[in-house]
Order: sequence, then structure tokens, then C-alpha cells
Amino acid sequence: MVLNSLDKMIQLQKNTANIRNICVLAHVDHGKTTLADCLISSNGIISSRLAGKLRYMDSRKDEQIRGITMKSSAISLHYTKDNEEYLINLIDSPGHVDFSSEVSTAVRICDGCIIVVDAVEGVCPQTQAVLRQAWLENIRPVLVINKIDRLIVELKFAPQEAYSHLKNILEQINALTGALFTSKVLEERAERETESQGNSSSEQGEQVYDWSTGLENTDDSHLYFSPDQGNVVFTSAIDGWGFGIEHFAEIYSQKIGIKKEVLLKTLWGDYYINMKAKRIMKVDQAKGKKPLFVQLILENIWSLYDAVLKKDKEKIDKIVTSLGLKIGAREARHSDPKVQISAICSQWLPISHAVLAMVCQKLPSPLDITAERVEKLMCTGSQTFDSLPPETQALKAAFMKCGSEDTAPVIIFVSKMFAVDAKALPQNKPRPLTQAEIAQRRERARQRHAEKLAAAQGQAPLEPTQDGSVLETNPKGEELRAGNEEQVESMTPKPVPQEESNQESFVAFARVFSGVARRGKKIFVLGPKYSPVEFLQRVPLGFSAPPDDLPPVPHMAYCTLENLYLLMGRELEDLEEVPPGNVLGIGGLQDFVLKSATLCSLPSCPPFIPLNFEATPIVRVAVEPKHPSEMPHLVKGMKLLNQADPCVQILIQETGEHVLVTAGEVHLQRCLDDLKERFAKIQISVSEPIIPFRETITKPPKVDMVNEEIGKQQKVAVIHQTKEDQSKIPEGIQVDSDGLVTLTTPNKLATLSVRAMPLPEEVTQILEENSDLIRSIQQLTSSLNEGRNTQMIHQKTLEKIWEFKGKLEQHLTGRKWRNVVDQIWSFGPRKCGPNILVNKNEDLQNSVWPGPVSKASKEVTKYRDLGNSIVSGFQLATLSGPMCEEPLMGVCFVLEKWDLSKFEGQGANDKQNQEQSDLVKEGQRGDETRSSGDENQELQDGCPEPCEKRTVQKGEASLSDCYGPFSGQLIATMKEACRYALQVKPQRLMAAMYTCDIMATGDVLGRVYAVLSKREGRVLQEEMKEGTDMFIIKAVLPVAESFGFADEIRKRTSGLASPQLVFSHWEIIPSDPFWVPTTEEEYLHFGEKADSENQARKYMNAVRKRKGLYVEEKIVEHAEKQRTLSKNK
Repeated sequence: MVLNSLDKMIQLQKNTANIRNICVLAHVDHGKTTLADCLISSNGIISSRLAGKLRYMDSRKDEQIRGITMKSSAISLHYTKDNEEYLINLIDSPGHVDFSSEVSTAVRICDGCIIVVDAVEGVCPQTQAVLRQAWLENIRPVLVINKIDRLIVELKFAPQEAYSHLKNILEQINALTGALFTSKVLEERAERETESQGNSSSEQGEQVYDWSTGLENTDDSHLYFSPDQGNVVFTSAIDGWGFGIEHFAEIYSQKIGIKKEVLLKTLWGDYYINMKAKRIMKVDQAKGKKPLFVQLILENIWSLYDAVLKKDKEKIDKIVTSLGLKIGAREARHSDPKVQISAICSQWLPISHAVLAMVCQKLPSPLDITAERVEKLMCTGSQTFDSLPPETQALKAAFMKCGSEDTAPVIIFVSKMFAVDAKALPQNKPRPLTQAEIAQRRERARQRHAEKLAAAQGQAPLEPTQDGSVLETNPKGEELRAGNEEQVESMTPKPVPQEESNQESFVAFARVFSGVARRGKKIFVLGPKYSPVEFLQRVPLGFSAPPDDLPPVPHMAYCTLENLYLLMGRELEDLEEVPPGNVLGIGGLQDFVLKSATLCSLPSCPPFIPLNFEATPIVRVAVEPKHPSEMPHLVKGMKLLNQADPCVQILIQETGEHVLVTAGEVHLQRCLDDLKERFAKIQISVSEPIIPFRETITKPPKVDMVNEEIGKQQKVAVIHQTKEDQSKIPEGIQVDSDGLVTLTTPNKLATLSVRAMPLPEEVTQILEENSDLIRSIQQLTSSLNEGRNTQMIHQKTLEKIWEFKGKLEQHLTGRKWRNVVDQIWSFGPRKCGPNILVNKNEDLQNSVWPGPVSKASKEVTKYRDLGNSIVSGFQLATLSGPMCEEPLMGVCFVLEKWDLSKFEGQGANDKQNQEQSDLVKEGQRGDETRSSGDENQELQDGCPEPCEKRTVQKGEASLSDCYGPFSGQLIATMKEACRYALQVKPQRLMAAMYTCDIMATGDVLGRVYAVLSKREGRVLQEEMKEGTDMFIIKAVLPVAESFGFADEIRKRTSGLASPQLVFSHWEIIPSDPFWVPTTEEEYLHFGEKADSENQARKYMNAVRKRKGLYVEEKIVEHAEKQRTLSKNK
């Protein structure tokens, strides 16, 4: 147990081959932080007695109170094995689903991970999530099955039962790994198939698909967890013990005389030992033979626990002496059996040795980074590695080499920024005083005392200064005072102005992938949207200019590495330089990095692929200061919070509200606490959670509210209904029977006909999943339309686009969807949403798909800007629907007709006048700016000359239309047409849904179901965990009903059930918010006013109220009638 000096750590950092960057991942409460405590105590940083109680890595106050980890924090440990010294950078991560973004930041800068699983609960939802995250980042996992003591003490399993239970857990985890592996192999195989099909398209023949072929050829044995491979350790972190099979194989190979290699293969599995023949045989279950694992390992541990729990002193002494251990008198006499167990076991089977030995053997060093992982990190968006410029591809070698020469490019990835109290930074800590300084201080204190006495006796009254100390008057004293002052300043932190004294300082949580990070080194900071291609276009090859003189490139800054820190849990240590492969903290980047960034000494480096977060931020609240004068503090505080949390989002809405978007209730609570106490330091008031909804339309229903077939019942309240319908749609709008809405612009020059149709669910889903691809399609087509010569689109990107188009065509089949995919004009809202605009107009064939660039004909140029107005109108309509101004989802707007004949007629007359005045100025350019001429005349020369010049300079279709009133009218008309087209169809609200995983014991199931049904939840499945009395319930729950859900479940079940909520999808609320009874049966069933609770209407009105829109509700009915009198007898 060595407490290492800083110099030792610096020395260890230089040997890259012996560095291990690992993170601890698990479900909430499976014992990550306790395990981390045990590993830290092996380095003497904390006492081994406090391991598990202290939770050293949980440095925040609220983490200690709640008992859960809320952030990932790193610590460097030293471990010696077989005369090799290793440096282990251990990162502890949260298990709660709200903080899964912190897991992503930890996983990115590691090479391996320890997956911890509770021996009782087994594989839980979050275990699956973290395994998937590790898999996506290509990092190698090892397994720790923790809390084995619970099998003995709580479940009271016999060793044989415990063995089969542990086997079960391993099977579950391997099944998960297998599923991830299979999907990857099949994906790769499908890619190869498509490529080979492209190459050998001439060979026509019967092709039989056998999906399993790829799996047979690929070796996946190294992926699975198995104790005989050495990547599984069994532990009880709270009792401080843990073992791998290797430990026991060594002991028994000497005792029994069977080779260690044989034992390693047979200690796990159905093998038993025949003591007479000294041979190991396969177990025949019928004979009741015990497997080796039970006989040689588990039974020993069970008998130790048994002896200690029954306080059998003789047996304990016998065990201790036979193991050759020394137990202190204090532990031996202690009344708590747990103390005795941990004293014996932590010497017999030290957990830190078992876990760290496995980490050093099985997990890769930074030198072993795979080419696949490097390529994945360097390709952002829909790019592929081959499509990157050659300068960028050359950096792959630097990644793989991980070299520390001066010529190696420095590449650092910052995965998050975390806030540290400025007092905790090493440079601000008071250093210990030397003897001389102490003597000087003493002298000074004596002098002051003498002066005070003198003053008290009435001699020369001295002037007190502001801080209460007294100024000397004699020159000799002054000199002395000045000298002392210097000394004092050097040993105490410099006095800081009051407001900044408790300021937060930001440290970047980072890892060096190549080169040596040195303090004071100048480096490029590349934001997530930076493109090296753009830089290489702007700057000539082999540029020799100093980086300060480079032309400005978007998303790139140039800064200095100010301070480098070694992260030691709650402490930071100053470093001068950090060799490659290490995890470090960097100070002084808060003005350059928002949440994550790539730092590189070469600007040809691409930014790393963004972190993939499992949890989507969905819970919104509006925040405002209690005292309006403190608004600037709030704004500043929210900026800092945004930087300090990888997942939180800060928005300022159109209404001026400051909105905080978080991943869940616990996350929200933490953000609000941070805002109040650390960043803004003011009192704030928080609104009720703002619940997001979506609006959509459905097919007309076949049956009414009482399940009668529509059209067969007798209509009673038809008058009531038609009145409502008439009030919805104002005059001047024609609506056909099939829902086609025709609208004319206010100046009567253009007429639009729009129809709204619901998209099939699968299509909406495809659009949601491919939003990034849609964004790149839009950028591509807009640059092609404007005639800019874009960089060559890479083949793979095009393939992805055509595959996406194929998927849409596959799902949009049938008569009404014929040719629709080719006619898609735009997606919305924000040009990448789950709604589409289809153009069925013959004159203008404008499609969103990138095709061969035709020469912009005069017609197209003339129509394009008007087309842009129509698309803008569609974007506005999809951004806020008619029900409660929420975005639309799953709606297809079809522009059936677009009549501009009047506008063209007027345009032709105007053009003649315009051309006469233009001839002198423009000569041959009349054609190109025709439409600008039209608009200008219509404006009565509203657009001044410079506007026209600008259009000509750009060499594109004129921009002046966009500022003319006609395009504005088109936008407004299109928006209105879309809204009315929606209103003539059956409208529905869509609610955001959580998937909810609850683990509960059988006796509280009823209460869990009661809470779920009260909150509109729906149970999907319920299964019992084998070997335990735990049930796993999977349910869906509307986000709107989820606030306080976790607390209520815990209260109702006395803490025996705790839910995990993850945002999953949007779901249509089946009830119609505008429904009124129209048939006799509905009247009988619901009454005249139908005032029973309508869920959708309740939600809609709540949102409308919040947004200050008109809500139709009667406050009081029959106010003059007194209803409380009893009837006359």
C-alpha cells in the first residue's frame, strides 16, 4: 500500500505501454463507487477501513446525500505486477439514467471498461445501455460480478445454487454481447454484399441469402465473458474481497498437484475432481457431483461467512491460521461480523489485486488502439474515412503510433468541461510556510502587539487603516513592513476582489491521443462543426505563415494550454507536460470550448465524431430570478451551467423565457441546485415543467365514441357540429369535400391549393432517424441550385441518400402516394423534421433530391424565389400547428395547384416598362434579372439600386423578391393554407412517452400497477428474474404524467421499487380534442355537454394557457341558481 508522490506519477505517465485508461460502468447502485473506493485504498489515498463508506469519488454534497454518482470523475492509481509498474487512470461514472451523458464523456477517453453487475439483480436496463455505449465506442470490457456476499447473507443460497445463479448472469451478459456482435457482423456483410452486387451486376442468377454465413467465419470467442479467459472477477466490494480463477488455480495446483493450465480451464464449468485418480472429469449431474468451482472455491467462502456470522471462534481461528493471516485484536474482538469478514477476506483475497491484475492483463494500452476505432472517431456526420482529404488521412498513423516525439502532431480530445472552485486549483492553494517565514510572521505579530500597547498608553496615536491593522510612522518600521508584505503575498494566494473570490473555474476533462501536451503550447481548438476541407481550401498547401496570421476559418480558434492538471479524484495536481495516452485536466479553455472539442497542433485534423448520448433531454422548465434586477446574474449563471453539464440545453424562447432542458427529474434538480448555489448565486423561481407535444392528423375514424359504425346512426346534434365547422374556416377559402384547401394571396395575383395527408408511422420514424442525412441533402441541393461548385459528393454519402429514398418509396405505396417521393420539395420544420412538402405542380419541377445539375433555365430562375417563399410558409406552418402552436409531426402537405397566371400577366406589362429603363444600364443581362425587374416594378421601385447590384454580383437568381411584399404574401398564404388544410382533417395531439423499467418484489406489484394506471401508464411486459423474487416490469408512461412518479412509487412501495425513465417515442393520444357528441347514442352516453375528462383537450388547453393563447372554457354555469337546497319533503 504505497502513497505515491507526484514525481512517481509523472515518471509512470511516460511509459505509454503500461498505461490503462479505464472507466467503471454499471446500473445504478450496483457498487461502482464502492469498487472504486477499494481500488483507491490500495494506493493509500484513503483508509481501507473507510472503503465503501467514504465514497471518495462522490465529491459533491448532493451525491453523498442521495447516495448516487452524478458525474464522471478520474483518479490515477499506481499498481505493480510481476516487476512491471502500471499507471491506471480510473474514471468512475454514474449509473442513473439521467446522467448517462456523463457515461458517454467517460467512455470516449478510455480504452477499456469494467462492467459491474450486481450478483442478485443481474443484468438491468442500464447495464444493457452501458454495454451498448462501450460497444459503440469500440472499447474492450471486462466483467466484475459484485455483491456476492448478498447471495450468502440475504438470499441464503447454497454454494451449488449460487454457482448456477452466477452462470445464469454470465449467460445473460454474453447474450447481450452476442446480439451486439451479430448485428455488427450482419451490417458489415450487408455492406459487402451491396458492393459486390454493384461490381458483379452482370452475373444474373438465383441468389439464396443465408444470413448466418458471415457469423460462422468471424471469430467472436474473445468477446464473451468467461472466468476461464480471465476477464471475469467475482467480488464483494463492501467486504473488500474479490478473486479471479487464476488465484485459486495457483493455490490448488500446488496442493493437489494438477497443472495450473488444466485447472484454469476446468475451475469454471461442469467439471469435478476424482480425488482417488487425481483426475478431473466431466460432471454427470445425476450423480450429484459438485463442480470444481463449488467444491474448491465457493464452499470455502461460504464456510468462512458461516463461521463468522455464527461467531464460531474456534473455526475462525483455524481458518485464519490455515490461511496464514494476521488479524488485529481490535477486529477479532469486534462485535460486528462484517468487520471480521472484511479483515480476513481483504488479506486473503484482496479485491484491488484481483481487479487491477485483470485490468492490466486483459485491457489494452493506448498503443493498442484499433484502426477501426480511429477511423470511426475521425469521420463525422455521413462522411466515410476514404472521403477525407489525404492530409487528414495521414493523421491516422499518428493516432496508431501514439508517439511522444516533438515531430508528432499533438491531438487532444476534450470530452467535457467541469467546474472547480477556484480555491481548489493547485496554484491558488496556500503552500506550507518555511521556518524563516514563520519567524518573520512571529516578529511582525510581536511588533503589532507592542504598538497596540503603546497606543493604549496614549503615546503618538497611530492611524488605523481600513483593515484594522495599524500603519507604522517611523521610516525604519515602514521598510520592515514592506519587506514582510512581499513575503506574505508569496505564501498566501493573492487577494482576489470580493465578488470573484468564490468564482468557478473550468477545467477540461481530456485525453492526449498523440504528441506531448506542454504548458504554454499554442494549439488549434476545433469545434464540432469545423471542417478541415474548408481550411485546406482557404489556406494554400504547406502554409508557412504563423498561425496568428491565418485567415479566419469558422469553428476554429487558436489558444494556449495554460495549466495542465493530474486528476486525483477530489484533488488536482499541477503538471508541466503530459505524454500521449494519458487522461488530464486542462485549465484556461473556458473561453474556447463550450462542451467538447478537439485540440490539435495541425488544422488538417477533423473534429472527433460527437458523443452519442443515450438519454434525450426532454424535461423543460422556465427559470426567472426572484428579483428582476438580478437578471444579468441568471443569464451569466445559465451560460456557466450550459458549459459545465454535457447534456443540459439552455434556450431563450420567442416569449423571452429562459428555458432549461434536462434529461430527467434528478438531473433537473441537480441543475437547479447548481444554478442557485454555484453559478448564479441568486434566488430563482422555476415554472411548472413545460411538456412538449406534437400535433398531427389521422385518417377519419370508422367508429364513433360509443363504438357505433359512423354513418349508420341517427344524427341529432348535426346543427351543433356544422356551426363549429363554419366558425373554424373564414370566408374566401374554398374547401373541397376531400380536404383540398384553395387560398388566394391578398393582392389576388396567386392562388395556392394545398391538401394535408397523414404519413404512415414507419415513414415518420424513418424521417426522425435520418434527420442528419436530411440536413446534408438540403445543404447539397441548395448549393447545387445556387450553382456553387460543391466539393465532390462522396459515393458513400450518395449511396446513403439513395438508400434513404428507397426506404421511403418502399413504405409510401398505393395510389395516393404514387411518385410522391420524387416530388418531395422540402422537409420541415427547420428543413430536417418529420413532415414533408410535396410539389405536384407541372410548371416547377423542384425536388429535394440531388440530381444532375441542369442549366438553370429562365423559367426555373423566375420561379425559384417564389418557391423559396412557399417553402418558408411550409416551414412556419410545421413549426407551430393550429391546436396549440406546437410543432407538427407525420404530416404530408401536397401543393396540388399553384396558379401564377395573373402575376405573370402583370409581370409581362411591367417588364416592358422595366426593360426600356434597363437597356442603358444592363445590356445583355436582362434575362437573368427578369424576375427582379418584375418585383421591382410591383414595389413601385421599392427596392433601391444597390439591392439589384448585389443580386447581379452573386450571379444567382435575384434576391430582391425575397424582400418584396409579394414573397411575404406568398409565405403568409402558404402558412394559412397549410393550417386550414390541417383543420379540415381529424386533428390529434401526440405526447412524448417514456419507457419505464421497474424492478420490484412480488409483494408490491399491485401498488406499482396502481401508480402506473393512475398516471395513464401502460404495462408492456412483466417477467420474473430467475432465482430471485424480483419482477421486471416494462411500461410506457407519458412524460406529462411522469413528474413525481419516481417518488410516488418509492413511497407506495416503501422503497422496494425504483423506476428508470428513458425518453422513447411520440405517441398519438387517441381522443379528439375538439370532440362533441353528435349522435343519439353519444348523447345518451356522454350527456349534452360531454364534460367528462377529455385527456387531449386537457393537455391542449394547458399548453394554450401557458402560451397565452385563447382558451375556450366556461368559468361558471347557472350562477344564479342555488343548487344546494334539499328538495321539499
